[in-house]
Amino acid sequence: MAIIKILHTLFGIFGNITGLFLFLAPMITFKRVIMNRSTEKFSGIPYVMTLLNCLLSTWYGLPFVSPNNMLVSIINGTGAGLEAFYVLVFLIFAPKKEKAKISGILFVVISIFSTVALVSMLALHGNKRKVFSGFAAAIFSIIMYGSPLSIMRLVIKTKSVEYMPFFLSLFVFLCGTSWFVYGLLGRDPFIAVPNGVGSLLGTVQLILYAIYRDNKGKGKKGEEDGRAEMELEKPKEKEVPNTQNRDAKV
Repeated sequence: MAIIKILHTLFGIFGNITGLFLFLAPMITFKRVIMNRSTEKFSGIPYVMTLLNCLLSTWYGLPFVSPNNMLVSIINGTGAGLEAFYVLVFLIFAPKKEKAKISGILFVVISIFSTVALVSMLALHGNKRKVFSGFAAAIFSIIMYGSPLSIMRLVIKTKSVEYMPFFLSLFVFLCGTSWFVYGLLGRDPFIAVPNGVGSLLGTVQLILYAIYRDNKGKGKKGEEDGRAEMELEKPKEKEVPNTQNRDAKV
């Protein structure tokens, strides 16, 4: 039992480290947004949804909701702070239409979190509070981990990993695996299941990277080469002799 507790804590600490790198990954994007004073074509939705996941997971990890899960609250509380910063920067530099859309989604996010927190505190007690808060946190954790599916589809379609950074995929795998094992050791399905999904998706991303890593940046080049070959293969039109001018000279 003592060894399981030690491993439980160690995997929680490792999950905090890898989770921090995962939450810090968008800093490069937002440095670009601040320097250009524009959100360009970036979407703010992933950051708002990750904020909701962090808030719910932080709440779930608190001692009066779920005992022995304080490490969950520490990393997700840190993540919530970082995601709130990203959302704030996005709202400052986004166009009016996008700003209104993200503000609306942010209002819904705060409403969902407030509802979960109030219902679990005022209407539920003991294990019922843990189950209710755990379900809410697990659902949005799966949504957060599932967000790169569109990028994975793009990688398969273009046969290029240009838009799927290796280290982001690596930390998705490491973070998901760490918390999956942490959940198993703590016999907590609300942590094990969503992070098991994250570990699996991270594995798929790394496999795709291994398959297409040599094609990085070749997606567009391949299309251009294909178009060039088509141009070369087109038969040149035969020149028709101008018999009109020749007859006029006769």
